Amino acid sequence: MNANRARHRFALHAIGLLGLGAGLRRALATAAERDPAVSPGGARWLGAWALLCLAAAVALWVSGGYHSGFLTLNRLGSTWPSGLWQWLTVLGDERVSLTLALFLSRRHPRVFWSLICAALVAIAYARGLKPLIDTARPPAVLPAEAFRLIGEGHRRHGFPSGHSVTAAVFFGVLAYFAQRIRWRLSFILLAMAAGFSRVAVGVHWPLDVLAGLAGGAIAALIGVWLARRSLWGLYDEGVHLAFVVLAAFAAVGLLFDDGGYPAAAPLLAALGSLALAWAALQYLLRPLMFGRSGDRRDGRTNAG
Repeated sequence: MNANRARHRFALHAIGLLGLGAGLRRALATAAERDPAVSPGGARWLGAWALLCLAAAVALWVSGGYHSGFLTLNRLGSTWPSGLWQWLTVLGDERVSLTLALFLSRRHPRVFWSLICAALVAIAYARGLKPLIDTARPPAVLPAEAFRLIGEGHRRHGFPSGHSVTAAVFFGVLAYFAQRIRWRLSFILLAMAAGFSRVAVGVHWPLDVLAGLAGGAIAALIGVWLARRSLWGLYDEGVHLAFVVLAAFAAVGLLFDDGGYPAAAPLLAALGSLALAWAALQYLLRPLMFGRSGDRRDGRTNAG
């Protein structure tokens, strides 16, 4: 009897520690119901946002060409502290988006899976166009004294702005699933602020940013659509945990690398630490507690 109880206890702990099995599948299925598969008005918001960004990009191009508006916006940004722009610009860091997604993974797996699908689309868009077009960035075109540069002065692969794409994907998916107008506006404004920060830190032209925001919004829309049609990624605990582990690695990276923006380092380290603690609570401690409660039930049953 004791041997059987020990084997049962070991099995419960193994399932709990790895977060596998029917328990996690049931938890994901239940949590997925918190968010609608089709969010009313979500597609219209993302579509309208993308069209506005594209329209603004065309207007800039027609009015002054590819470099239009940079100096004006960069000087406007220089009236604000550099630390603010560093904090905002890291919102477009892919590691930050993955780390933030950890807070949603267990309780909002539909949103988490939509973010993953949208990120894959965004990677194809941004990483595909950058080397193909390979436009020169402001530090490669303008003299150093003509504008404000914060952080590393990247010189190539300017179009589109990858940080803007990432911010638009992350906050675009959140805006899609948000049920209140004020939240949708807040998420879109955060993405716009992250995009504008790329001009403020001096590494992208406004047209790069607008193209990035438009592409990111479209990628978010496509990602939601793909997630809705590939439910294996929503309910399969193995796939879910694989992307959770990937996001956890991104969080670890934030502890040691500030992405070239030292003023944001404390914020990144705090975010990475909180996300890892949250993930440990959700995927390690909770299953462990489940195993212990199973031990207690088993003990009461055998005693009876």
